[in-house]
Amino acid sequence: MAEVWQTFRAYFDWTLSNLTPLSVVDVLLVAVIFYGLLYLIRGTQAVQLLRGILLLVLIVVLLTNVFQLTAFNWLIKSSLSALLVAIPVIFQPELRRALERLGRAGLLLTRPSSNATATRVIARVGRAARDLSNWRYGALIVLEQETGLQDIADTGIKMDAIVSSDLLETIFSPQTTLHDGAVVIREDRVLAAACVLPLAENPPSDRHLGTRHLAAIGITEQTDAISVVVSEETGTISVAHNGRIIRNLDEGRLARVLHTLYKPRFSERGPRWSWPGGSKGSLPAE
Repeated sequence: MAEVWQTFRAYFDWTLSNLTPLSVVDVLLVAVIFYGLLYLIRGTQAVQLLRGILLLVLIVVLLTNVFQLTAFNWLIKSSLSALLVAIPVIFQPELRRALERLGRAGLLLTRPSSNATATRVIARVGRAARDLSNWRYGALIVLEQETGLQDIADTGIKMDAIVSSDLLETIFSPQTTLHDGAVVIREDRVLAAACVLPLAENPPSDRHLGTRHLAAIGITEQTDAISVVVSEETGTISVAHNGRIIRNLDEGRLARVLHTLYKPRFSERGPRWSWPGGSKGSLPAE
């Protein structure tokens, strides 16, 4: 053990003697990267996996350096290549989320959204959620932002209709065949209904959450979308974003949350839209 401490002390003294401003910047960059990785896995099951890996590495270092186990050291060195392949597989959800967030960094260079149009969409979604809550009709509405949801929309029934509270209430009425599944809203249009969403990979500890809520959380784990959920059993209105859910909202609180989170990117065409095979239209006044 004394040899390990002497080696560490010698390396520390050498580092201080060769410290330069460029090396300080180098160390800070590495620290920022590690901080970003830890921030991405915060609150996920990957934290326990990382702890296990670090504990395993610590044990391996102690065994190979303190006890000088030659055969064990050879086994560990031979297994490094397999470990490098296993780590991306184990941390696949976190790596995918990190790459998607990195890709969304271009949001600062895109054209800002139309606040007036976004406000109308939020108002109509909020009004529909209020009525559906009063009627105890279950609902799941997904608001697309920077990450495209075309693959999700392809699992449902294409609609391509202007967002309105009446339309949303009709879709989620138990008398219609579209009420099971999610509605995907892109910009100011209902893109599709009866869509299938992925379930949450890291569900919250609340056992009262049903499949609809887990699906709402699941899509926000993989994308930057926002999900609005109405419970069929209790009428509770909830919002999911970034893998987390806010529950027990009324129409006013729902609108405030959506105004904070919802930042859609609208097309360069402005307030009027042209869709393949369809006609141009604008949001009707209410």
